[in-house]
Amino acid sequence: MSTGVPTRGETLAATLENLTVGTSPLGKRPERGNLLADAMLASPYRQLDTSNNYAGGESERLLGDAIRRLGGLPDHKVIFSKVDADPITGVFDADRVSRSFDETRERLGLDTLPLLHFHDPYTLEVRDAMAPGGPVSALIALREEGAVGAIGIAAGRRALMEEYVRTDAFDAVLNHNRWTLVDRSADTLWNLATERRMAVFNAAPFGGGILAGSTTRGPQYAYAEASRPLLDFIDRMQGLASEWGIELAAAAVQFSLGDPRIHSTVVGMSSIARLNSLPGLASAEIPQGFWDAFHALGTPPASPAA
Repeated sequence: MSTGVPTRGETLAATLENLTVGTSPLGKRPERGNLLADAMLASPYRQLDTSNNYAGGESERLLGDAIRRLGGLPDHKVIFSKVDADPITGVFDADRVSRSFDETRERLGLDTLPLLHFHDPYTLEVRDAMAPGGPVSALIALREEGAVGAIGIAAGRRALMEEYVRTDAFDAVLNHNRWTLVDRSADTLWNLATERRMAVFNAAPFGGGILAGSTTRGPQYAYAEASRPLLDFIDRMQGLASEWGIELAAAAVQFSLGDPRIHSTVVGMSSIARLNSLPGLASAEIPQGFWDAFHALGTPPASPAA
């Protein structure tokens, strides 16, 4: 029951814009990294989302270099990051949380962050993560010290995410690929987070690219081979989009933007062209007739992300 006093999650959510630039592709093409990092900081979007382990730390390093070229992070920009397990041993204990955050601060050149996520905790059990002296305790300590404003849980496995949200330890939740045009499996997760008055981030509305027309990964959804029924469903959606004269990518972004439980949609940016296209996708006029026809397609086939 609400006490009338805003939670940290609500306080964070009140500051969020509805779109966040995702930087997971940054660093995968080093020859273009500096230009893309500069463009991200020059974009109209206030929020950038990164992680200790994106491209082996290159995402944070490139962002830090871009910040230094500007003489510091502009006042109107914020960067969210994540602590990750040791990339060699897989250890994810309290000491690793501290070291991961120190690495992040050094790369970015920032002493504090408004949000720090516990990222992909796949190498330990929830009970061990939540135990006294464990990694979540270390995150809470960082928050209490003022080194971070809020802490979140960020991962892809839906059931695991629900278990972490039910601990009531976190202020924010970030899930990817589970709330898109073809996957609604994050519904319970969003409801749990909303009940707890958490800030909610929905990442990867393009399902790894396929819902934006990208074929660089082949016939994949959420980084896994897409089934024939799922590909057929996407083809039918693409046909609807063409019939109504819209881009399927615009529908994918706006599907997430239209959910009142979601405070910000994180869209990964692999190129300056994709970054420049985002405002148009978010603001494109999509007739109600398209949405009616889309919903009439029925429940999408189970995706690899579910």
